Amino acid sequence: MATIETIKNDLSLPYLVRPGSSAATQPKAVILLHGVGSNEQDLFQLAPYLPDDFIVISPRGPIVLGAGRYAWYEVDFASGKPQINAQQEAKSREAIQHFIRQVKEKYNLDTVYLGGFSQGAIMSFSIGLTQPESVAGIVGFSGRILLEIRPLVQPNEALKQLKVFISHGTQDSTLPVHYARKAKEYLQEAGVQLTYHEQDMGHQISGEAITKVADWLQV
Repeated sequence: MATIETIKNDLSLPYLVRPGSSAATQPKAVILLHGVGSNEQDLFQLAPYLPDDFIVISPRGPIVLGAGRYAWYEVDFASGKPQINAQQEAKSREAIQHFIRQVKEKYNLDTVYLGGFSQGAIMSFSIGLTQPESVAGIVGFSGRILLEIRPLVQPNEALKQLKVFISHGTQDSTLPVHYARKAKEYLQEAGVQLTYHEQDMGHQISGEAITKVADWLQV
């Protein structure tokens, strides 16, 4: 488990960073986005299990839900299906895209992967599909692809070069596995380079999934 690190505020979103190994000749980065009600400390705990040559960055969502609790947009499950605040989602999507550009400039990077859990995975899918030239790949733990962003997706060569890793629990009661299966179908039709895993678990990230992602990042 990662220790509590000092939050950096020199970019547009507060974030935590684990530097890559000094031996890396061509540094890469993976940016990890937390889910609803969490914060930058959450997925930063995965840093010790990811490749040493990657810079690991975990930013904080801009929507404040409470003490230490943040989101990328508000979502209402009252109807039984997630209803998003589309205005907040669009604004956060722009904010993350800007943050990616800042990260590339600050750390002199060409290769950046974007990933997340739950809502963080949703935001990662949205950015990867609408701006595939901005990232090398997407990691989606227990997420879904928003119907709202599909009209914004333009089939092109950059989309076909996009690598996507999906891990989802078959026992997920928050975002049931049918969301992942629909995402799989959509991504296969879009022509991305897809790696897809289902596991017998709930709304969570398993150790097995982390190991698979670490290997996938190094391919």
